[in-house]
Amino acid sequence: MTRKLFWDDPYRTRLDTRIAEVDGDEVTLEATILYALSGGQESDAGTIGGFDVLEARKDGREIRYRLAPGHGLAPGDSVAVTIDWVRRYRLMRLHFAAEIVLELVMARLPGIDKIGAHIAADKARIDFAWNEPLTPLLPEFAGQAARIVTADTPILSGFSDEAAERRFWEIPGFARVPCGGTHLRRTGEIGALTLKRRNTGKGKERIEIALVDAHASAMPQPGSD
Repeated sequence: MTRKLFWDDPYRTRLDTRIAEVDGDEVTLEATILYALSGGQESDAGTIGGFDVLEARKDGREIRYRLAPGHGLAPGDSVAVTIDWVRRYRLMRLHFAAEIVLELVMARLPGIDKIGAHIAADKARIDFAWNEPLTPLLPEFAGQAARIVTADTPILSGFSDEAAERRFWEIPGFARVPCGGTHLRRTGEIGALTLKRRNTGKGKERIEIALVDAHASAMPQPGSD
């Protein structure tokens, strides 16, 4: 089973490891820092042994990476794994922004159901089953989220069940939530946000979350081996 080091240190951008298995264009690794699509958070972009990762997919608790045909890698080969840090950091910020907004909405509107979510590098969205426009509440949610960001509170994350790879994040005094994504160290890293409401059909409401790009100048330096 691949050791998933993106949980140990989501700020790590380079890793020296070995190929574990090869199945045609797909490979598995002894250890990885490349996150695969899960829980609505998109996969990282990166390279394995200098080859672009075309797809990262979960297979049970394993992660399989598809490379270009003819990569020539074999089990036991030493490879360097890299990730696109700019993309990873935007995904982390938007992921956690979406988590905070979701918790605020669920607390404010008992009975509302989340029916979907997606976190990309340009924006995040959360879809709800709800029969009234959420527009009037967006300033309230935005203000609450801004206060959490400004407080720059530490974000705790870890395993609730390591054998089953069940993880959580926690902001003390705010929420503890099951989640297996890559998480920031502090809420202040999220930066300023904008919220927008979209109607995607009868009985459905969507909140779109975007970052204010100026905050990217404060991006921390990533780590490596």
